[in-house]
Amino acid sequence: MIPVIDASSADCARRIAAACEGWGFFGLRNHGVDQDLLRAAWTDATTFFDLARSEKELVAMPRPGYPYGWSPMSGETLAKSLGRVAPPDRKESFAIGPIQPPQHSILDPDEAFAWSPNLWPDQPATMRATWSERYVAMADLSARLLSMMAESLGLADDHFAPLIDRHTSAMRALNYPGSGDTTIPTHDGQWGASAHTDYGTLTILEVDPEQAGLQVLTSSGWVDVRPEPDVLIVNLGDAMERWTNDRWKSTLHRVEIPRGRRQSIAFFHNANWDAVIECLPSCIAPGEKPRHAPIAAGPHLMQKFASTVNTI
Repeated sequence: MIPVIDASSADCARRIAAACEGWGFFGLRNHGVDQDLLRAAWTDATTFFDLARSEKELVAMPRPGYPYGWSPMSGETLAKSLGRVAPPDRKESFAIGPIQPPQHSILDPDEAFAWSPNLWPDQPATMRATWSERYVAMADLSARLLSMMAESLGLADDHFAPLIDRHTSAMRALNYPGSGDTTIPTHDGQWGASAHTDYGTLTILEVDPEQAGLQVLTSSGWVDVRPEPDVLIVNLGDAMERWTNDRWKSTLHRVEIPRGRRQSIAFFHNANWDAVIECLPSCIAPGEKPRHAPIAAGPHLMQKFASTVNTI
């Protein structure tokens, strides 16, 4: 089972570093995010997914590859981000991006795309408020985690701050219909979410409290991540693996098609569009070479995201 860390403990940073090196995943307890806010945003997501398709289509992504809004069943195949062929993922989603417009000049049209307007549904009426507040809370938690990660890597605790002050993070709710729902076709070899790694710095995930389904690949095979009350799941993305010269892991994971309906909400934290992802000086030994060429965070994110979109 992945380690669960108490964010209020004195050795939190050390334990996070050990989990990042050994697993690339960990649970986080006493994380400081208001539980009432989490519950309100969760409930609003459930209410949204329960709407008639015609209602959800009012905030559908206006074209394939648009980053925010509702994506219908089979709109994505995450395995394609790794160049693999697989059936479409058996899930629907609703996503938002930055809450505030950019406070800087944008010259790259791809970066402007990442700041695209959010599409807010009329129902539930509270969704814009709860989701906006949750987005800000998740961004704050991400910054706190990155500060502890920097410290554990022998860097100043504010090392990542200038690299994330214009982040284009996304928050996404995912609805996985149960296998018994015969209104949703199932294909051979299909997953709720096919095997993939995440693309950015880190992901903070609230999992369904009752329905398991998330699996993490370890050296001994696939391991189930079991839900625990009031615990958020954190995993590293490709950017952190590249920054640490593969010392820390961006771990392959997937979601099974559940027996009953399953929901989750993920916050995908990204670095600034123009932040350069290159080997950190504390992560390379004398005589060692970086394992990855430097890459700008934004173009890497865009290439991965665009590769997963299905035209339906």
